[in-house]
Amino acid sequence: MAAGRILIVEDRDSLRRMLERALGQEGYDVEAAADGRSGIRLLAERPFDFVLTDLKLPDVSGIEVLAASRAAQPRVPVVVLTGYGTVGTAVEAMKLGAYDFLEKPLEIDDLARLIERAIGDRGAEAVFRVPGAPPIVGAHPRLRAAIRMLQRVGPTESTVLLTGESGTGKELFARAIHALSPRAPRPCVALNCAAIPETLIENELFGHEKGAFTGADRRQPGRFEQAEGGTLFLDEIGELPLAVQGKVLRALEERTFERVGGGRTLRADVRLVAATNRDLAAMVEEGEFRADLFFRLNVFPIELPPLRERASDVPLLARHLLLEIARRHHVEPPPRLEDAAAELLAAQPWPGNVRELANVLERAVILAEGPAIRAADLRPLLRPLAGSGERERVRQALIEAAGDKRRAAEILGMSYRALLRKVKEHDLEGVPRYRE
Repeated sequence: MAAGRILIVEDRDSLRRMLERALGQEGYDVEAAADGRSGIRLLAERPFDFVLTDLKLPDVSGIEVLAASRAAQPRVPVVVLTGYGTVGTAVEAMKLGAYDFLEKPLEIDDLARLIERAIGDRGAEAVFRVPGAPPIVGAHPRLRAAIRMLQRVGPTESTVLLTGESGTGKELFARAIHALSPRAPRPCVALNCAAIPETLIENELFGHEKGAFTGADRRQPGRFEQAEGGTLFLDEIGELPLAVQGKVLRALEERTFERVGGGRTLRADVRLVAATNRDLAAMVEEGEFRADLFFRLNVFPIELPPLRERASDVPLLARHLLLEIARRHHVEPPPRLEDAAAELLAAQPWPGNVRELANVLERAVILAEGPAIRAADLRPLLRPLAGSGERERVRQALIEAAGDKRRAAEILGMSYRALLRKVKEHDLEGVPRYRE
């Protein structure tokens, strides 16, 4: 028999009683509430292993029950029960930390399997692995909610828009989405739109014919052709020039394009996964991004949380990264991360997120003189990134890099163009080119 205490928040008497009876027969200890406030009160009074709440309740919404559960018992999985036409709201609930959602009419067998999996996941290893993709490390509910959305959309053909700050792992998610899809045997091709000069981005995407421009001595396929039958990952898509955005939209909607300097129309059978650290909706309002392309990209958005909002994951993530870094640099045995050092890392703001953490740990591995990395070893590496606010962190990174903006961007774990925006925003163009 299964074991665990379940809370059901459902206002319809017949459905609530049926769920109580069916789950009780499965061996669960079931408590039920007929409205949201009663459910919230129960959450404050006693522990649960699983919460099932209807989205539409007579007093407060299921979203408020979810929020109360996340506040009172953050590790307890919450599943939202939805009716017809409310699936969009349920997806929003997953962004807020819901474990999953189920649509009415409800199949008890589906619910029982979901409960068993959800309760089991609480003690599962905090590493998500898909064959053919790098692992995603972390147990924080917001990250796990994003992973569950990844699992749902991966096997489909939907376009996915990954949002979140630079360095949060958007490419890891893109690779996992591809690995879960029927397109997995075909290529997964990536392009960082911020890393290509505006004059060359169209050529990178669509390729060129021989003689298209000076130096084009042969035909060159672009990323759309290279990804044929597979997945195209466009990172930092907010950096696409407006003139190229229309051609990308056409390639997505009509599945056709032409190479630069060519007149022959080619087919483009690709699934697009896009990523951005910018607010595309705001860019649309400001005329910097095409509304029609934004709506075409925003079919299934997944938001990745910044590292500072899942600080509990930092020690586990740091130890995982240390193993990878040590392997890459042929360091045997890999250095051990002392508990005090892990606590120091967890307390950092990490404006560059996982990428910044990895950069600090790589320097620590190279500089390590003993079998363990101590807090004292890390403090000098963290000092350039400390300070009161974002402006000071950017300024110190520029000093650390002796004015080299590309190196400063690496230190901060952000893209070069993102750093240029920060330099302009904080009036740091004249920062000293020496180490203070």
